[in-house]
Amino acid sequence: MKHYKAHIALIVANVFFGINFPVAKSLMPDFLHPIEIIILRSGISSLLFWVIGSFFYYQKTERKDILRLALCGLFGVSINQLMFFEGLNLSTPIDASIILVSVPVMVVIISGVLNKEKISTIKIIGILVGAVGALITIVYGKRLSSGSDPLRGNIYLFINAFCYSIYFVIVKPLMAKYNAFTVMKWTFLFGFLFVLPFSFHAFESVNWASFSFVIWSSLAYVIVATTFLAYLLIAYSMKYVNSGVASFYIYFQPIVASLLAIIIYGENITFIKILSAFMIFIGVYLVGRKSKIEGKTI
Repeated sequence: MKHYKAHIALIVANVFFGINFPVAKSLMPDFLHPIEIIILRSGISSLLFWVIGSFFYYQKTERKDILRLALCGLFGVSINQLMFFEGLNLSTPIDASIILVSVPVMVVIISGVLNKEKISTIKIIGILVGAVGALITIVYGKRLSSGSDPLRGNIYLFINAFCYSIYFVIVKPLMAKYNAFTVMKWTFLFGFLFVLPFSFHAFESVNWASFSFVIWSSLAYVIVATTFLAYLLIAYSMKYVNSGVASFYIYFQPIVASLLAIIIYGENITFIKILSAFMIFIGVYLVGRKSKIEGKTI
């Protein structure tokens, strides 16, 4: 029953993330800059996790796990979110969602390196196909995207996907040991501390009076739905499924993001974008495919 709930949690979390692409894009750069959104996301979410986690789901944390929790904050919150919002600000929601689909491929590579797991020939082919698909999006996005600087933006988004993949792998052992609130309160605290040095001149140019109800609602969605709730749901699910399975649900994001980007921004689905997305999906399928030798997916 709990495994069933874990899969439902992953679907909901990735739908939240998919909606986040066009919603977050609407905030930048006219109302907020990426660093300002990250400070709000990490700071408010950290506060929520600590208040709820300390009063209702308290667990003592072992000192030996603090370094891993700090790394989760570094890769899963600070660098990850900084690269995502900087990239999305310069690129488009569709490009961002396509690149993020390469996460399952990267999870397999990182798991293989960190956990010394053997990577089969089929998985290697999948990794190469997915990498080419991501590269097509990054390079050709400069010609086909309506973003202000899509090439640089797509590179940032690829770094975001890589950091998110590292987070998926290193957080899994913690979820087997602690509840979701315990892991998230430390992860977001460290994430907030890592971005805090960049906040000294943030919010100086923000015109809060210009925020309409829609803008406040969009900001609330980014903080509550795609940060607090989505991260919590994924953390909960990883107590029952492995990092590879959890990462595969990212497939939902480009579907949701693309539909909303077409409706809201009038984005075009070009042949190159379809081709690159198809190659990444094929790569992910090959990476996640069961082999006769392994008998299971990572």
